[in-house]
Amino acid sequence: MIGRTLGRYLSLRFSKTILSVFGTIFLLIYLIDFVEMLRRSGDIPGVTTAYVALLTLMRVPSVSEQVLPFATLGGAMAAFLGLTRKLELVVARAAGVSVWQFLAPPVLIVLLLGIFSITVYNPLSAHLKQRADAMETKMFGRAGRSGSDTGLWIRQRSVDGQAIIRAEQSSSGGTQLGSVTAFVYDLDGRFLERIEAAKATLQPGFWTLDDARIFSATEEPRTNEHYQLSTNLSPEQVTQSFVSPDAVPFWSLPSLVERTEAAGLDATAYRLRFQALLARPLLLVAMVLIAAAFSLRFFRFGGISKMVSGGVGSGFVLYVATKLVSDLGGAGLLSAPVAAWSPALVGSMLGALVLLHQEDG
Repeated sequence: MIGRTLGRYLSLRFSKTILSVFGTIFLLIYLIDFVEMLRRSGDIPGVTTAYVALLTLMRVPSVSEQVLPFATLGGAMAAFLGLTRKLELVVARAAGVSVWQFLAPPVLIVLLLGIFSITVYNPLSAHLKQRADAMETKMFGRAGRSGSDTGLWIRQRSVDGQAIIRAEQSSSGGTQLGSVTAFVYDLDGRFLERIEAAKATLQPGFWTLDDARIFSATEEPRTNEHYQLSTNLSPEQVTQSFVSPDAVPFWSLPSLVERTEAAGLDATAYRLRFQALLARPLLLVAMVLIAAAFSLRFFRFGGISKMVSGGVGSGFVLYVATKLVSDLGGAGLLSAPVAAWSPALVGSMLGALVLLHQEDG
């Protein structure tokens, strides 16, 4: 086993390097987003620079969380290259320490880092993102989104059948909608009618649609001052319809999946997000193994730039594979556990295979 002193030294070295890289990326994202938010809010009266700085600070943790694997890869490669350049790993190997032994401290560090990121950092970043979205909604309207189609969509199931609701505006956490169009279906999935209303308000067990105009395939169009559309959605579920999976804390995802499925809504995105968070520690381990596979070559052999390029390229390929498999899982072509865990498993096995070939022939 590796000595306690050497283990503490390697753990401290890798921790500092990974956190330094992550902090640098965090600061870079903050500066870029801050400048962009200043540009977008320049014509809005009453918006101060301090307010924009606070809003940006709340937005950045959620974004920077996505680059944690790259920070781990870059920090691990920097640490390995530094240890190799100073011949510290050469001395360790001469003392009988194998590559698997001095890989144990960084692997343990990233496992702990991954657990911390999903149990503490993710809930904090999700909470800050929700507050930032509320601030953006107050400042820009609908979290500052833009585009030709800015409608909100809700799919529900009730005792009368299914309905798809589209609204141009929302307020009060999504319980009050404006410029509403509802497509109503019966229990067998057959289309019944289309309802257009100026406003919809969520009541216990039903929506109240004001100034509604009803279009049916079998009847003449008619108007109704207050039309009631049954629903089994709670205010919390309606609110979650407008919340992206990235804005839901890790601890809230399992219960949210159950409530969403009970309401007849599609919970694939939330289930996939939960499994991806669970797989994050293993993904960070895969990044460390990939970094080790491309960073342990002696400097006197040359080719350091090629090694660094190979490591960065491999990490990028793993990231693209992760996004591709995640999209397949989101489309329902793969189950959520397979889509979330397969890139981390394959990356870990490939990194270990390369190290076995390099070290043990």
